[in-house]
Amino acid sequence: MKYQKRPTQIEVIGGRVNNLKNINVNIPLHRFVAISGLSGSGKSSLAMGILYSEGARRYLDSLATYTRRRISQVGRAQVDEVRHIPSALALRQRPTVPGVRSTVGTVTEIFNILRLIFSRLGSPVCPNGHQVPPTIKIAEAMDLTGDDMGKITCPVCGAKFYAFSAEDFAFNSDGACKRCQGLGTVEQVDDNKIIADENLSLENGAVATWQIPGRNWMWRIARELGVRTDIPYKKLNKHEKDIILHGKERKVPVDIPSSTGRVYHLNALYENAYNAVENSRKTTKSERGLMRINSFYKFSTCPRCKGYRIDPSRWGQLVAGKNIIEAEHLTLDELPPYMEAIKKWLPTNMQDLADNLTGELLHQVRPLIKLGLDYLSLDRQANTLSTGELQRIQLGRTLRTQTTGVLYVLDEPSVGLHPDNVSGLIEVFHELVNQGNSLVVVDHETSIISAADWVVEIGPGSGSEGGQIIAQGTPKAVEQDPHSHIGPYLTGNAQLYVRKRADKKDMFKDGKISFSVTKHFNLHNVHTEIPIGRLTSITGFSGAGKTSLILDSLLPALKAEEGKEESPSWVKDLVSAGIKNIISVDATPVGKNQRSTVATYTNIMTQLRKLFAKQPLAKKLGYTASHFSYNNKEGACPTCGGTGTISMDIQYLPDMVEICSTCGGRRFNQKVLRVKWHGMSIADVLDYSVDDALKEAIFADQPRIKKTVQTLHDMGLGYLHFGESTPALSGGEAQRMKLTSHIHRSQKGTLFVFDEPTVGLHPYDVRTLLQVFQKLIDQKATIITITHDLDIMANSDYMIDMGPRGGDKGGQIIASGLPVDISRNKASLTAKYLRAHLELYQK
Repeated sequence: MKYQKRPTQIEVIGGRVNNLKNINVNIPLHRFVAISGLSGSGKSSLAMGILYSEGARRYLDSLATYTRRRISQVGRAQVDEVRHIPSALALRQRPTVPGVRSTVGTVTEIFNILRLIFSRLGSPVCPNGHQVPPTIKIAEAMDLTGDDMGKITCPVCGAKFYAFSAEDFAFNSDGACKRCQGLGTVEQVDDNKIIADENLSLENGAVATWQIPGRNWMWRIARELGVRTDIPYKKLNKHEKDIILHGKERKVPVDIPSSTGRVYHLNALYENAYNAVENSRKTTKSERGLMRINSFYKFSTCPRCKGYRIDPSRWGQLVAGKNIIEAEHLTLDELPPYMEAIKKWLPTNMQDLADNLTGELLHQVRPLIKLGLDYLSLDRQANTLSTGELQRIQLGRTLRTQTTGVLYVLDEPSVGLHPDNVSGLIEVFHELVNQGNSLVVVDHETSIISAADWVVEIGPGSGSEGGQIIAQGTPKAVEQDPHSHIGPYLTGNAQLYVRKRADKKDMFKDGKISFSVTKHFNLHNVHTEIPIGRLTSITGFSGAGKTSLILDSLLPALKAEEGKEESPSWVKDLVSAGIKNIISVDATPVGKNQRSTVATYTNIMTQLRKLFAKQPLAKKLGYTASHFSYNNKEGACPTCGGTGTISMDIQYLPDMVEICSTCGGRRFNQKVLRVKWHGMSIADVLDYSVDDALKEAIFADQPRIKKTVQTLHDMGLGYLHFGESTPALSGGEAQRMKLTSHIHRSQKGTLFVFDEPTVGLHPYDVRTLLQVFQKLIDQKATIITITHDLDIMANSDYMIDMGPRGGDKGGQIIASGLPVDISRNKASLTAKYLRAHLELYQK
């Protein structure tokens, strides 16, 4: 039999997703392929919009309709043809943040195996307190059915009892603490927040919880119950205060005047100060309302389970000297030796079962250790993990499945990773390929691009100026390609320093912020000094304590000085050095939904609406500024309601999202679009990109809009369109958008804190970001960045490096000072990579 030659590449023909300009490109199969390009050039459009979209869709098309209906699907990509594409899986830049009930153990599924180990291999306690040694009979009893399942006899006293099953050790199931239902915390109304001000009378708002909407006349009922409402709360007697705080719920006749002067005679329900907030919480539906009500509550550790979630009745069962709580405290790198201890502890006839269970657990643990997550404990709350940590957990799960013939598409997997973690990540990439898979990675990290088998670079610019293949080949070939933008950063021929850094002797000339952290997570007695008016980078291994030091400690302590929130008890000796304004800028999406655009997020849309409302035709038709908003019924397209798209429910098939046929995706109704300014409708203006608007000087006679447009350009966001949806922007783009209102005014006394500001940024764009930082510093701002980016580090005035590693092995300041000095520090893990980076550019 003659076999056909196996395809060696995916062929993309006529790709037009987003800004891609009808591209043709071949992606090698069974290789590690990196896609590079400036922010907004079209990288994700190729990787996610074509390769993943088509690979996933074709696999799902092979399934039955019933099955497809129950799987989240992607639509057909805008491409003429894609040949030889395997089934595809994607790991996205922003993994879903787990809920409060998730831990590292549950999201990695390691805790499932640990529960089985405790159930099958454990030493239970009989009702009379005897510790029953582990036997194969206990394990066999757990596999019985009906009333015999788990039934065992104590060898000491003969008592018959039921051993715990795996579910009995689950804090989300039968093992949940009976007091807190497995949450580890209990909530109650905070006594200190009930009374707003003892010096006020009830009539003037002394009771804070009676200011909740619907309860602001409760003081009138209290007056009917004999409480004096016109004197300060502190002068009330004990009986009156008891009525206010703990009075019985009951109907009381009361007269309540309206704002018009009319008096209503009601038989109203009296709610004391505690009941008012508790009852309001049960009925409030709005998110803002719930936030206000929750501010009256305090959350404390559950007194029954001590915050460990699993009911104490399960703590007596032991495996190799540890109970389930102690085993859950273990970090990932402590699990392999514990598994060995378990096998040594068990009798000979249980070794096969032990090998099976401990082997399965280690199979899940090893990829995570390789990815640098060794410091994470199983009981760590999953919603406290960084984006990078969540991505690596996803990747670890993928690696252990040992698939073959799959196309993996990864979007920015280096987000939040220390350079040392990136080295482990690259090892994992090669393992995936060695298992017989194909790998496409969208990333800006030069070490990842250099390690790839093949590079595809998209450009030359961003937005409408991008969308073309400008270079492709091996990393060495791309380095030599004169059209490549990433090449100079791979070779070190690009410019590294883009701002003048402060001299060592002048570092603290304008003062310094200083504070100490006594004990918080892995921080113990850490003292920190940060220079005023400088760019300081907080660096270190993932999990070293960077977030705990700055976001959890310094920021709330500074805000507490302004009376904006409570000061954290673990922060001592704070010297704020004149900082009065704190602006924390993270990479969360800008805007809440698809209705948020570049124009609405900035002041541009407000100014445009006023501008169009002044036009002669608008005045003639009686149109106000509200007519020029697609969020109002006066201006919105009647068919799509101003979203520009229609969702169509097709029976037995997934919903389809189509461009609205009435407005063509322009969001406005046709009557509004008749009004023109300089020959353009408001939709025409929103179709412009920032750079095109500057090039054509369409806002030359509108200084307020022109200033904002220039700011967006200066921040490297010139490729964005005014009508572009902001929630779809990358993390780095979102951060720069948030700065638009701050860039042109004095920032003296202002501290900017950037958490991973280079998310989604090409090294060229990082230079632009550094220039934005310099503008803020020129306006007397102080900047702190939490970063793993070596270019940001090199351009910093001051560095604080934490470590030496993560978790319990971190929490210390390893080095602080000039970046070049830290690069020579042998105790710093960051120094090794920073030194190599500086040498690359200095050769």
